[in-house]
Amino acid sequence: MNSSPQLGRIISNLRSATAFRDQYSKPSTLMDRMAQLHTPAVSLAVIQDFEITESGSFGICKVGASKPATQDTLFQAGSISKPVFAAAVMSLVQDKVLDLDEDINHYLKSWKVPSNRGWQPRITLRQLLSHTAGTTVHGFPGYQSTEQLPTLQQILNGERPSNTPKVEVNILPGLQFRYSGGGTTVAQLAVMEHLGETYPELMKRLVFDPLGMNNSTFENPLPAGLVVNSAVAHPAKSIPLTGGHHIYPEAAAAGLWTTATDLATFGLAMLNSLHGQETAFLNQDTIRKMLEPQLPQERGKDEFIGLGFFCEDNNGDPFFGHSGWDAGFVAELKLYQRGGRGAVVMINSNEGHQLIGELMRAVADEYGWGAAPEIESTVSLSDLGPYIGQYQTEQSQLFHIRESTGGLTLQYDHQSPLDFKPSSEQLFYSPELNSELSFEFDAEGNVLALTIQQSDLELRAIKS
Repeated sequence: MNSSPQLGRIISNLRSATAFRDQYSKPSTLMDRMAQLHTPAVSLAVIQDFEITESGSFGICKVGASKPATQDTLFQAGSISKPVFAAAVMSLVQDKVLDLDEDINHYLKSWKVPSNRGWQPRITLRQLLSHTAGTTVHGFPGYQSTEQLPTLQQILNGERPSNTPKVEVNILPGLQFRYSGGGTTVAQLAVMEHLGETYPELMKRLVFDPLGMNNSTFENPLPAGLVVNSAVAHPAKSIPLTGGHHIYPEAAAAGLWTTATDLATFGLAMLNSLHGQETAFLNQDTIRKMLEPQLPQERGKDEFIGLGFFCEDNNGDPFFGHSGWDAGFVAELKLYQRGGRGAVVMINSNEGHQLIGELMRAVADEYGWGAAPEIESTVSLSDLGPYIGQYQTEQSQLFHIRESTGGLTLQYDHQSPLDFKPSSEQLFYSPELNSELSFEFDAEGNVLALTIQQSDLELRAIKS
């Protein structure tokens, strides 16, 4: 697949983001961008029409060596480990082996969620998979190959040789999202102890073998026979990480070794499940539950956390997925709910993280995915009169709004007039800057005020 015309166009059309929204640099080649961003190896896979249509690997596994990266080269997937784990959990929920809403202490044997001064939190798999359990510890740095590895119990207790604090509940569960790899580790131990299996064994049985993910493992440390086929981590400046990579005993949160093609295979299984394929890995109802908001306040929002997946609407073209970041590795899995589409990018450099977005953008350009709709004016020139005038903030800052060809101009201080184009009757955007104007109206349609929005600023000015 490395030589397909589509793949050739994708790797020749990388456009980096600029300081201005929806504006990008001139196209560069993948190899040029890899050199600029000190990224030795990249692996890519594309799903189109419910098939893996493109896959390719580029570069070398380690700076200073000549071994090329191939489609079978293993990369660390970082936090993409979490949705893969979530899919395994949901398969057990589907088979009534686990209950999403059971107290997690029911499944835990060697360790229990600690009480707080006599108050015992009750947290569930649903909350742990959606980062709403109120558990602490955001993420994990991993361990060098020369370091003693802690047990899961030591990690959860924050005991040596663990390099992270103990995992505990310090806010009321079920009320809010707060990302917690520590919570994922609680869930990992619970599933292991309930099934009586090691984590690599149960994930191989539940996910990798059924899906044919033959180049994937949760074994940490990585066996010597697999190390020889793995990419080496390069955190920055093309310098290989001592020992080749970090080890993550917190495997459900960060310990997946895999390939772009295997991750695409997993993604395709999620898409087939979502579309009700008879041989799908999960039934349709199960995957739909994974893609629903888990907090009442997130219902109806364009972005929310499901069970293992982050979900986004994207201008009416919804997608779901997850990103991953381990020491010297970055990855992303992105799946569109409609049309059987998706992509995976994996790299062995933290410094090259920009490549992820650039490759995803190039794939979207090639296949016509997720393109932002053209903004069309819904306000004719004859409608612009009510906006014209002077606006003043509470701090006496003055904005002068005037009519221009196809829109408005804003004059502030000694700056040149800035154009604003209408995207609706209330909202105008600037083609030149990352600034927007929103207007307020009374019941008769008279403009009362404007709010200028840019960066972290929202500044309201009343019409004189």
